[in-house]
Amino acid sequence: MSEDRRLAVLRAIVQDYVETSEPVGSKALLERHRLGVSAATVRNDMAALEEEGLIAAPHTSAGRIPTDAGYRFFVDRLSGVKPLSSAEKRAIATLLDGAIDLDDVVDRTVRLLASLTRQVAVVQYPSLTRSSVRHIELVPLGGTRLLVVLITTTGRVEQRILETGLDLTEETAERMLASLRSDVNGATVGKTLADAAGGLGELPTQVDPAARGLLAAIAAELTEVLVEQREERVVLAGTSNLIRAGEDFSTSIGPVLEALEEHVVLLKLLGTVTEQGDTVAVRIGAENPFAGLQSTSLVTTGYGAGSDLVAGLGVVGPTRMDYPTTMAAVRAVATYVSRILAD
Repeated sequence: MSEDRRLAVLRAIVQDYVETSEPVGSKALLERHRLGVSAATVRNDMAALEEEGLIAAPHTSAGRIPTDAGYRFFVDRLSGVKPLSSAEKRAIATLLDGAIDLDDVVDRTVRLLASLTRQVAVVQYPSLTRSSVRHIELVPLGGTRLLVVLITTTGRVEQRILETGLDLTEETAERMLASLRSDVNGATVGKTLADAAGGLGELPTQVDPAARGLLAAIAAELTEVLVEQREERVVLAGTSNLIRAGEDFSTSIGPVLEALEEHVVLLKLLGTVTEQGDTVAVRIGAENPFAGLQSTSLVTTGYGAGSDLVAGLGVVGPTRMDYPTTMAAVRAVATYVSRILAD
């Protein structure tokens, strides 16, 4: 059996099984697909695929279903991730363009991904360890109060109100703030949060002595924000999609649901995504390192601000999954979120 014909037969079996959830026989393949060979040839090809462990008979019927190895063979030989339709692209743009802050971006993204793929969507919040400072703003609030605003490259915005003890409405104070704003941004913009904290620590010795007290207070507030430890987070949506696919699991979906509740597990899975660049990664069945997810497939990729990947997103679903469509949706959504964060 030639490699091309073997792939054609396996692709047809995968497509039919994903669509119908019924074991696929040689007669159905000939009726639904233009394979260009006889029924006897198809039966021989199916026997060879079964011998190689790429398809299996779930019971004594003539039908066959793909194995985990069969899905892997199929996914590895996809010619490329197919593009989404214009309507799907418009749906992504329409939903995500209206996001007002990072929390809203993450919430919209996870709901959109679950809707597009009909799977469980998982989105990791941008990791602060991979974030950099985009801008720091100093905004007088009237009287002696100053609003200190930190904006990171991952879209996170942190605000602190500082009591300065100075009348910030005076012209000299306004000039001092303008100078400090420039100095603070010069020492932090483009740096990781850890390096930015170090840069702030060196600033007081480099500015006008009259401004050092105010700068020290500003630096203290910002340093607290920059080095503050925060729990990494993931957000899920579409768990009901998994429940509706309950017949795709040989036993109970309980272990899957329990694994999804363990956010540490999901963080470990998504934590490796950014190391793989913007490639769409697929883990099928036993390839998943956590027992509770070994009856599922994970399709994941990284997203970030420009070329800097800061977190992962993806979907979890049964191995009987429309891989080309799911991979396309995951890639498209990640690309769009990255574009939003880079703006």
